[in-house]
Amino acid sequence: MIVKRIISIFSIGIMSMVCMAQVSTGDQLRQEGKLKAAIQAYKNDFHKFPGKWKNTYNLACAYALTFQKDSAFHYLAIALKSDTSLWALADPDLFALTNDSRWQNVETKQIQRYQEKNGILKQPEYAIELLSLIGKDQALNYYVDQAKDYFMKQGEAPQWYYPLGAYKQEISKHNYEKMKNLIDQYGWPKYSTVGKLAADAPLLIINHYEDDDVRKEYLLQIKNSCFDGEGSCIEYAKIQDRVLVNDNKLQLYGMQFRYNSKKNLEPFPIKDPEYVDLRRKEIGLEPIRLYLKRKINYEWDVKQKNK
Repeated sequence: MIVKRIISIFSIGIMSMVCMAQVSTGDQLRQEGKLKAAIQAYKNDFHKFPGKWKNTYNLACAYALTFQKDSAFHYLAIALKSDTSLWALADPDLFALTNDSRWQNVETKQIQRYQEKNGILKQPEYAIELLSLIGKDQALNYYVDQAKDYFMKQGEAPQWYYPLGAYKQEISKHNYEKMKNLIDQYGWPKYSTVGKLAADAPLLIINHYEDDDVRKEYLLQIKNSCFDGEGSCIEYAKIQDRVLVNDNKLQLYGMQFRYNSKKNLEPFPIKDPEYVDLRRKEIGLEPIRLYLKRKINYEWDVKQKNK
């Protein structure tokens, strides 16, 4: 059961929630699980190029992943002076900092920076709550990615994955209950009220919840938000395809993957595959050939029809 779950986690197409990355020695070491060496590499670059705020941000992330909170807050404060996005408030790499009293100051200042550039959010408190849900949902992803690499090399899940998998399930259930309470209080989030990143938080929570009835319950709302321009069409496509795949039906958009006998990812079977690009274009998605090559390095060779 655990092995099936680990494969499932890796197969599901999800919102990309990784620390902002540049191609650097620090990034490479971080991806390899060598966080101590990654921190040193990021620090070397910080001293050489102090103006590269994304490197400084990544240094803060690496410190947070190793629970060195004082250093993480120090470098995060430097990096965020140049960042007007809300990503830091949802970044799972910074999750270790969120239960610290200093985190509230980070939230306040970052919301202020965002609004100074992008205009006033109609529901800023709601936005902060939703961004927090994203960070919690993805909080263990760095460590799960290390388990993925181990699984691909060894053919089995490492022993230390088991508590991670169990804890990830607990987080998912707690986040779902929190999401429902927030929606009851504030209504379904929209791009126009909480910003794009925060508005898509429920889609992430719903996609990762184990019970497919939950996805079916919210599917029409998610679809309507996509077509109204108030929600993510990418996440709608992922959730729609997941519901179909789990019901042993053909997916529509090619967003759900599985491992084949060679341990390579491939899309689950797609309905009328020669028309998949027409369906994807209708909701603003890129051609499937480009998507699959970028996401899983898969060569799609089904000729597409225009009508």
